[in-house]
Amino acid sequence: MGKLFRALFFLIILIALGLVGYAYLGPIFGADFSAPQKEIRMTVPLDDG
Repeated sequence: MGKLFRALFFLIILIALGLVGYAYLGPIFGADFSAPQKEIRMTVPLDDG
């Protein structure tokens, strides 16, 4: 049972390191993480009452 937990622990650590590495190195390899920028204008009805 201990071997299973150890394997899962190392797998979680490897996945976390992979995600951090992808976040840092992704833009170098062409991944674009920026949000699309678009201006949105909406009229807001105000109640006089």
